Amino acid sequence: MKRSGTADLPLHGGRVPLWLAKRMTELGTAIAEQIILNYGKSEFLTRLSDPFWFQAYGAVMGMDWHSSGITTSVLGALKRGINPRFSELGMMVCGGRGRYSIRTPDELRAFSEKTGLDGEALARTSRLTARVDNNAVADGFQLYLHSFIVTESGEWAVVQQGMNPQNHLARRYHWHSATVRNFVSDPHSAIVGKPQGEIQNLVDARAEKARSVLLSITRAPMESVLTDLRKLSMPMHHDVRPKNVDLKRLGAILAIAHEEDLRDFASLLLVEGLGPRTLQSLALIAELIHGAPSRFSDPARFSFAHGGKDGHPFPVPLKVYDDTLSVLRRSLEAARLGHTKKLEGFRRLDQLTRDVEEQREPLADFDATLAHERAISRSIGGRTVFDDKTSYKPSNQPPQLKLF
Repeated sequence: MKRSGTADLPLHGGRVPLWLAKRMTELGTAIAEQIILNYGKSEFLTRLSDPFWFQAYGAVMGMDWHSSGITTSVLGALKRGINPRFSELGMMVCGGRGRYSIRTPDELRAFSEKTGLDGEALARTSRLTARVDNNAVADGFQLYLHSFIVTESGEWAVVQQGMNPQNHLARRYHWHSATVRNFVSDPHSAIVGKPQGEIQNLVDARAEKARSVLLSITRAPMESVLTDLRKLSMPMHHDVRPKNVDLKRLGAILAIAHEEDLRDFASLLLVEGLGPRTLQSLALIAELIHGAPSRFSDPARFSFAHGGKDGHPFPVPLKVYDDTLSVLRRSLEAARLGHTKKLEGFRRLDQLTRDVEEQREPLADFDATLAHERAISRSIGGRTVFDDKTSYKPSNQPPQLKLF
């Protein structure tokens, strides 16, 4: 088994304000539930084990698009949202940052009592992945966060992060018990190297073999053990710049949201009469749910859904955030009642965006897009961590966004 990927991120201080943390929990859980309903729990673990997708996931929630804090915030939001719904979703997030990481083995044993899994085997796996990333390679990164996401069948993913104060970087490590990486819509785009076998359940007849493979990690040459499938290295600058974004893909999103004919058709796929700014966010979320691995090479683009808490690329638009959550909730509630039309609407919205991208090749004007977002920010509840205001009064009619 090999680590599935790594991400190098600038160390970044600050906090997540309560008004954003609550929304992150709701949005992160709703997206997770959409993926589980469409593709299954295993696929959600596959997404979490991809460093590019994980970064896009945090960016669409309104976190800083590139910094180290995205890891703690996303995993904390998932733990708050998923764990109370274990009976519905069939998975649990164990561990966390600092003292919570030390509790991971106990949480896994408690989880195993509910599911009949081998808690000691899971706890041992947790310790092994942590020791490999913390001790096996002298790269200067010491772990301070360890999260173990496990399903009721015993499949798991590990996301953990270390800090190197000398070069002001954090390194995030991703593991997945299934070594072959495949997104349903594009099953081969992320497979790199020769598969080394697959571990789906640590407590079935193959458990001993699985544990032997894990133990062999600590004995194998480091260059063969730690060959990463997907590596992400984020820049040191905090602001979002044109080079960080695929402008053609962003242009397709903006076309769907702001061109009247496309907007009218796209809104019919979900909820008739959706406003352009909410459609912009929903189109990015639809891609997060249904996109292939190759679509996440520019995670900064997903910050154009709900901005960032520090105001990069623009303040978090609370009105849009809440409207987006409302559409997601309604689609999930309908799905629970057996009505899947709204779930299918997200898939069709994603396909529509790709068709626009391929056939029309729209190119976003980056500076004009940022200027537009900042001009309308007050009217859609724009807020940052530096702003003590709790609400905003609508401004005058915002300027129209043009594509170039």
